Parts: sequence; structure tokens; C-alpha cells
Amino acid sequence: MVATSPQLTRTVARNLRFRIYKAEKLGNLIMTNNTYTFNIGIDISKKKLDISFNSEETASFDNGLTGFEQLLRHIKHKKATRVVMEATGGYERPLVNFLQERGVAVSIVNARRVRDYAKALGKQAKTDKIDSHVIRLFAEAINPQITEKLSEAHQSLDSLALRRNQLVKQRAMEKQHIETVANKEAKRSINRNIKFLDKEIERIEKKLNELISLDAAIQEKINRLATIKGVGAIVALTFIADLPELGTLSNKEISALVGVAPFCRDSGSMKGKRTIWGGRSQVRSILYMATLSAITHNAPIKVFYERLLRNGKTKKQLSLLA
Repeated sequence: MVATSPQLTRTVARNLRFRIYKAEKLGNLIMTNNTYTFNIGIDISKKKLDISFNSEETASFDNGLTGFEQLLRHIKHKKATRVVMEATGGYERPLVNFLQERGVAVSIVNARRVRDYAKALGKQAKTDKIDSHVIRLFAEAINPQITEKLSEAHQSLDSLALRRNQLVKQRAMEKQHIETVANKEAKRSINRNIKFLDKEIERIEKKLNELISLDAAIQEKINRLATIKGVGAIVALTFIADLPELGTLSNKEISALVGVAPFCRDSGSMKGKRTIWGGRSQVRSILYMATLSAITHNAPIKVFYERLLRNGKTKKQLSLLA
């Protein structure tokens, strides 16, 4: 069990308070106005769910339909209960869909913020039971935003976009390998694999286009994004798949969610360098490449970029600001 009397170090406590304050200033990015009587913390791995129902009750279920149904039977007050979990790279998605379809509120929270909270509580060790308890305590303290239910079309889009990204990374690795290989047979093997990946990427892109053409709402969003110079089809697709909140949050909220909102590192008279942290790395990565293109081809962005460059900003900072 996690002790609820926090033993805060000054630095960690100050950083945690500042990050929570900063998120609140950015428009309830972390917190929601809705309150829930019961919070359930879940630490998710590939095979199991470690669950903290309250300070006394814990459980461990399989990460599958049987385990999901066991969890649901333990939720006695659906409307008053919020289930909270960290983003785990996809392992959480089946459980999220299962609970949302049955009317249970779900919050997927940033793992780094939970780690910061654990440090503020003086908990450095990583064990499953400690994690599930800390996630529940984090939810009770921070009151995180509810994760919206995605449509079937958006879920399919998200899965296909993720698969395309995986294949593109594999192809990039193979292209790097071929530059360091001298053996002819090894090169032929790499080339065969690159050709296979090219065809598979083309097949996935065709399925994505078919899916987009059948959903008017997704098509409209992509068409709007594509009107911006520097934003091509792949950038627009990544935004729609990995950033479903786009269009529902303010510019400051969406910047913080992606992870391009700079946070200060000031202490007394010392003015630290502003840095970004957290957020959605895939969106940030594709946005960075799009910005490099926009700096060259989008006249207003180019003028803005050059003016800030003259004022002393670094090129890396400007690629994120632009």
C-alpha cells in the first residue's frame, strides 16, 4: 500500500506544483470540471492488469476479455466511477474500448506526470501494486480529463496509421543497413525486404484512402489541413489519427498536449533555458518535418522565422515555434 502522507523534497514538490499550475493555466489540459466519487487505478502490461480499487482493495486480472469482465463486475457505480491508466503504447486500447462501450468513464494519463507525482510522494520504487495505487492517488488529486470515445472509423484510421508508421521505420532501418553491407547476397536480401515494405506501405495507404473517403468528417478535416502550405497528406493523416482533440481545444491547450509548449526552468534570479517535455512524440516529429518545409515554402511562416532568428532564437526553437 502507498502511504498517503507525502514526504516531499523541495525541488520535486516545487516542480510538480509548477507543472500542475502550468497545465491549469493552459486551459484545464490536465483537469476536468467533472468529479467522480470513485477512482480506479490500473497499471497495464501485455498480459495483466494490476488494479487499485481503494487503499485497501487490489486485484490482478488477465489483460483480455475475461479480465475486462471481472473488472466490470467490481465497478458497482458506473456513473460515479472513473478508471485511470497510463498510455502504454497500445496495450490499453482494448480495455479502453471495452469500458467506454459500457458507459464507464476512462482517463488515459501521461506516464511522466504520474512518475512526477510518485516522486513527490517519495515513491521511487517501481512495482505493479505501487504503480496502480499511485495512478489512483494521482486521479484523486489531479482530477484528470476524460478520454473521449473514438468512432469505429477513427479507431481503424488510428490502427492503420500506426501500422504505416511502423513499416516506414522498418524501411528506413533497412536503407541504413544497405549502406554498411558489402556482401552482394546480403544486399540482395535487404533490397528484397525494402521492395516488400514499399508494397506493404502502398497497400496500407490505399486502405487509409478508402477509409477516409467513406467518412465525410475525417475527409473534411484532412482537406482543411492540406490547405496549409507545408502540410501534406501524411502530415494531415497523422494529425487526424494521433490528435483527435484537434479542433476541440484552444491553440495553447493543443500545443501543450502535443508537447511543443515551452516550460521555464527558473529559480530565484537564475533564468533557465525554456524546454519542451512530454506530449505525443509521433505528432511532434511529423510536425517538425512539416515546419521545415513551411519555412521554405510558406511566405508568412518564412518571414516570421527569419525575424525571430534575427532576434536571437535558435533554429531548433524556431522549428517548433513556427
